[in-house]
This record gives sequence, C-alpha cells and structure tokens, in this order.
Amino acid sequence: MEIKPISTEAELEQFIQLPRHIYKNDPNWVQPLQSSVKKSLSPDNPFCKYGKFQGFLAWQNEQVVGRIVAAVNQSLIEREGQSVGLFGFFEVIEDLAVAEALLEAACQWLKEQGMTVARGPIDLSTHNNCLMLTEGFDSPPMVMMPYNPPYYPQFMDQLGWQKAKDAYAYNFTREMALDPKFEKGYRIACQSGITFRPMRTKGEGFEEDCRNLYQLFTTAFERNWSSSARSEEEFLAEAQDLKEVVDPDIFPIAEDNGKMIGFLMALPDLNIAFKRVNGKLNICGILKFLWYRRQINQVRILVICSLPEYRRKMVSLGLIHWVIQKGKGSRKGYQRAELSYVWEDNFPSRRLIEAAGAKICKRYRIYEKKLEQVGGNS
Repeated sequence: MEIKPISTEAELEQFIQLPRHIYKNDPNWVQPLQSSVKKSLSPDNPFCKYGKFQGFLAWQNEQVVGRIVAAVNQSLIEREGQSVGLFGFFEVIEDLAVAEALLEAACQWLKEQGMTVARGPIDLSTHNNCLMLTEGFDSPPMVMMPYNPPYYPQFMDQLGWQKAKDAYAYNFTREMALDPKFEKGYRIACQSGITFRPMRTKGEGFEEDCRNLYQLFTTAFERNWSSSARSEEEFLAEAQDLKEVVDPDIFPIAEDNGKMIGFLMALPDLNIAFKRVNGKLNICGILKFLWYRRQINQVRILVICSLPEYRRKMVSLGLIHWVIQKGKGSRKGYQRAELSYVWEDNFPSRRLIEAAGAKICKRYRIYEKKLEQVGGNS
C-alpha cells in the first residue's frame, strides 16, 4: 500500500471516481455531482483566497482504494484562536490499515502547516459537506447531507479519534399535527407588524433577497461552532447554483417594515432525482433529472433563522407554521420534511423542532485528534 499526494488531472479523476467502487452495492448512496467535486478542488475555488488544501490517494495493487483531503482554513483558525486543521472528502475500502494510512498522511501534512488539532470530516468548511453518519444507515441522505458506510465510524473509534460534537437530523411527516402554539405564534408575529412572504426567485428581486439573506445569515450564525464566515462572493455563487430549484412555497422570509429579520431555508430533496443521473449532468443526465424531479415529495429544512431581538415576537414559530401549511397545501404534494442538521448542544433549536413534533432519525459526528498523538510523536 502507498499513499500519494494528488498532483495530476488523471489522479483527480481517480479521486472523483473512487466512491463508485466503494458504494457499488449500497442502494442508499447518492453519487455527488462529479462537476461539483471537481469545482471544490479547483484552484479557482474562492476558498483558496483564505485557505489551502492537499488531496491524497491510497494505492494497493495498482488500484485506488482510498482518498482524503487535508485543509487549512485560515478564517476558521482566526475565529477559533487555535491551529485547527481539517480533513474531508474521506472515502476508503473496508480496510482499517488503509484508513489509518490515509488519516496519518492528512495529519502529517497538517502538522507541516503548523496545525496542532485535526478535525473532520469537513470538506474545506462546514458550509460544504461535513459530518460522518453514525446512526440511520437504512435510508438515503437528503440533499446536501452526508452518507457513508457503517464501518467508517468504527474505524474512527478504533484509531483513537475523539468525538468533537454530534449532530442530529429530525423527521416530520405530513400526518403529524403541528402544535397549536405555532399558529398562535404566527398570529402574534403578524399582530406585532411582522409580515411573511415567499422568497423571490426572479431578476433583481432574487438578487436583493440573496444579499439580504447573506447579511442576516452572517449576523445570526457568526458564532456557530467550527464555522467560518463565507464571503459574499461564495454565498451568491451558491445561491445562483440553487436558483432554479428553490420552491417559494417552502422558503418563507419574515420582514419588519420591509427589513428582512428572519427566514426559513428549505429545499426540495433533489437527491431523489440526482440518484438517477450517476453524478453527471450531461445532456442525458439533465433529461433524467428533469424527469425524476417530478417525483420529489420531500424537503430538507436547512436553516430556521431570526434576529435575536425578534425572537420574543414569535418569528421562528411563525416561519415554521407558514412553511408547514404551505408545504401541505403545495401542488407538489410534499409528504415529509427532514430538519437537518442540528448540533446536539443547540438546545433552543432542538426545543423548537421537538415542540413541532419532529423526531430524531439520523445521528452524525465530527471527530478530533491532537496531532502530537498521531504516530506517537509531535
């Protein structure tokens, strides 16, 4: 077995193709768009303005059997005040020795960059794919959520990695009755002058909403754990990528005299369609995506956000009431919502979600290890 840094386009292509081998017999796996992975690892990624990364491949008998990316996110280091490095894009065959060698290669690179702690899986930042699934392997992941074989967390435990923090996904079905206090909260918010409307998806209205969303998101989640603020350029680029799939029925915005003070970000579960395109949006893939998109009957709620000074005006309860009512009445026939992901110690959000009747359906973990412990030296 040999671990080699990625240095050529051919090696990057092997990096991208590896998961097809690992998950070939797993009916729940949804292949990420290959173009998206390639874009993330391009030197043109805006991440490279404040960070750097190095990918590695594991070779065995002239076959690629594992991959990993080590990254230094300078914005995260400045925010946390410690030299924390990241690993992500982790995929490996069911072989503990290969997993150990990959993680050691990533950690050695991080040590060479001056890092003292390794954390992951995080693909460059928590705004991208992150977390390792530890419970809930019986169903496919929702859009932009991770999935991995059950042996991954077993390997992490065996190799001495420690839990940094867990996160949960919650399930809410159409049959569940929303507690009446959410409708009451909606009425209280409206009586106090708060208005609710759908996200605009066209022209200047879309651009204005996106810029306001960026400002509100950055303010509200400034201290989110292990998270560094995205640049406006990154945020707006991601918004453009999602523009055509936003459903205004499940993306409400709360305003006070025209000022955006809260929002609920939900997206149709595009993984139902992405599962059919095998990671490629070529002409055939686009046609398949458009066809199977009509079968999407569930949504992922990514964010429920309101400015702190408006929480007593029941804005969050109003947003949830609005989206549940709209979602149930939508012509798209949504049957289920997943609220994901929520950090285990985010008790205000957990209380709000659990009060709505949602139940935990999946569990995830971020791992850490002090780098001086890797390989038994500092």
